[in-house]
Amino acid sequence: MEILIVLGIIAILAGVVIIAINPSKQFAQARNTQRQSNVEQILNAIGQRMTDNKGIFEGTFTASDTIYTCPAINASSSITYEGGAGSMSAGDLSCLVPTYLAAFPTDPSVASGSDTGYDVSMVQGRVQVCADNAATETSVPNAGAICVKR
Repeated sequence: MEILIVLGIIAILAGVVIIAINPSKQFAQARNTQRQSNVEQILNAIGQRMTDNKGIFEGTFTASDTIYTCPAINASSSITYEGGAGSMSAGDLSCLVPTYLAAFPTDPSVASGSDTGYDVSMVQGRVQVCADNAATETSVPNAGAICVKR
């Protein structure tokens, strides 16, 4: 009888701990933290490219005998990554790898493909990168898109 009472108390305590920890919320917050880090990485890479090119993002450059072409940043485009030397299609930021980024970050909830889950835009002359999928995290209260502008 005493063993059953102890097991019942342990089960109740385990249930309380699991509810208090809320694993789905913890995983959602971890994904949002990864998104914030990725947005910062992309924005820093764009800033480094602009610093190297006298304040202009678009253009062609050569690194390790490979020619890369960076497109103009439009008012709003989804960031794509084709995995090779950059092309002039809007939003294709392949030109940032490997010179400015070791590997191009993708949103934790996006399946593999050319779309990264991030958007880049020019807002009042400043570059803005957003992770719109952060708003879909229903476990996190007041979830919204993660955007950073510089």
